[in-house]
Amino acid sequence: MLTEPHHDGSPLYVSATSPRRGDTVSVRLRAPRSAGVAGVHVRTAPDGEQEFTAARCVHADETDSWWQAELVLHNPVTHYRFLLEGGPADDPGYRWLNGTGVHLRDVPDAADFRIVSYPAPPRWATGAVVYQIFPDRFARDASVEPPGDPGGPRADLPAWATPARWDDPVDETRNGSQQVYGGTIDGIVEHLDHIVSLGATVIYLTPFFPARSNHRYDASTFDRVDPILGDPQAMARLQEAAHERGLRVMGDITTNHTGDDHEWFVAAEADPAGPYAGWYVREPGPDGTSDEWVTWLGVKSLPKLDHRSAELRAALIGGQDSVIRRWLRPGAGLDAWRVDVANMTGRYADTDIAHDVARAVRDAVEEEAATHGVEPLLVAEHVHDHSRDAVGDGWHGVMNYSGFTKPVWTWLRHDGYAPKFLGSPARVPQLGGELVAETMREFSAIVPWRSLVHSFTLVGSHDTSRVATLVGGDRALIVVAAGLLMTVPGIPMVCYGDEIGMEGNFGEAGRRPMPWTAAPDAPGGEPADADRWDEQLRQEYAALIRTRRNSSALIAGGLRWVHAEEDALVFLREHPDETALVHVARAAHEPITLPAAEVPGATGGVAAYGPVLGTEESGDLVLDAAGPLVRIWTWRTQAPDWEVVA
Repeated sequence: MLTEPHHDGSPLYVSATSPRRGDTVSVRLRAPRSAGVAGVHVRTAPDGEQEFTAARCVHADETDSWWQAELVLHNPVTHYRFLLEGGPADDPGYRWLNGTGVHLRDVPDAADFRIVSYPAPPRWATGAVVYQIFPDRFARDASVEPPGDPGGPRADLPAWATPARWDDPVDETRNGSQQVYGGTIDGIVEHLDHIVSLGATVIYLTPFFPARSNHRYDASTFDRVDPILGDPQAMARLQEAAHERGLRVMGDITTNHTGDDHEWFVAAEADPAGPYAGWYVREPGPDGTSDEWVTWLGVKSLPKLDHRSAELRAALIGGQDSVIRRWLRPGAGLDAWRVDVANMTGRYADTDIAHDVARAVRDAVEEEAATHGVEPLLVAEHVHDHSRDAVGDGWHGVMNYSGFTKPVWTWLRHDGYAPKFLGSPARVPQLGGELVAETMREFSAIVPWRSLVHSFTLVGSHDTSRVATLVGGDRALIVVAAGLLMTVPGIPMVCYGDEIGMEGNFGEAGRRPMPWTAAPDAPGGEPADADRWDEQLRQEYAALIRTRRNSSALIAGGLRWVHAEEDALVFLREHPDETALVHVARAAHEPITLPAAEVPGATGGVAAYGPVLGTEESGDLVLDAAGPLVRIWTWRTQAPDWEVVA
């Protein structure tokens, strides 16, 4: 792979990461000498008509030649690819380079590189590490513990809730969503030091609005905190405490639906011809005359919002006191939104205004940023091809289940455990590294680079199996999963408890309470229980997060694949200041030899994580593995001077 010409959207290859429309941006191509590139043109399509710009060779050394062209960003999204002339003797001398690699034939535009000139995402998102919390299961605060019975069931729960002791097993039946352990927002505040010690920089909470379930995606209002979780000022206190520790807080909003006891839907049902009736989607019933409310996937308690209603859009998104806006204002509680079921929002039958909704949310957020000096981030839930929904003018990024989570699952899942993936009727197969790299590369090519690096990478979430269960409890493979999580482009997200080896299958079983009494520093000096709290694993997570946060290459570098085989993946993260070589193995494999000339500077590097890089007498690099491992090797980038030499 190192012998192929390469380009991506990172700072080493694109001169501006946050350009504006009308700007001139330089794009660069790295062409290994062995590729025989004799000429380069960049093909764009301003206003839909193709145009070619000649690139010039701006640097050449014994390893590579670098080609550069200047592009004027005439449209908000500039699509481009490289036309390569010349090549090895058996090459036809006509090659295209796009996001999926080099092609000897014409290919569609779907995988073209893209530069976007929309307003940039918040600066703090670069380098962020997210820690996801399911509020009911993370921690209680001392004020709600039953007197004389710490961890006992809370007595102050509503009638719909089934109270549980903190150590009770989770209910995996269809009634599990009513089981309430009684975690609180102030409980999160009391355990912020755990999150800080791990190295995370953002806390992401699943919904905190009042509802009739423990997951709260069936909100009854968006105006306040669920009393089970805390008083009306609980989120403001959490945000203040988080900011004091350098953390940001992300909330979770359902733009696709509400609960059937939401104040808006109650009003709509009470008066089907009234002002709120148009806020929800309806369609003719079986008799062809009476209308029925449309719900999310047929779940009767989740009526679908109709974004064709201007009044709904004002209340939820665009109005000056809308839900989206007011929670983001200084001191209100949130610094960011994760948008639930964003892929379905605004879509039903012959209606598809999903992109309009995303743009409306982005416009509201941008106005709040300009008015109140906040810097909100927007990340949308999506579980399959997100190319239509991550263009760059709406959501800043998505939850990258398709381009990261699922391929990692196919590579690391235990032979005896074949999980289903987010509603799929088929179980996830086990694939080799070649297909995993191919999948990752293909999905990364369908969106602009800026959308890719502002999307969440995640091995699991509150909606999936736990990584410990996925890999059969193999700590070394959990570390490999975490290593990938912290080394590929994107914003890594850790689901609470993954860092200590929490287990659980899909659904409620993956939403177990955090076992604080098993922690090494538990009150009363109780010894750690390795079956419930793997402290060594927590330290590995912390070390990997620290390695990421200390590396400009891992934070903002490009991605250049080096090698992929059954049990090993190797890639480079390249940045103008630093280069990182990442080697992950799921099992022992034969040594991989990399010619030192193809990785200039590597022999002078250092081990940032994992074992030292081996070398042969010739100076070539040797990547060996006696079992699962993560190796991160870094060195200062030998950046070209970009002088024109041809």
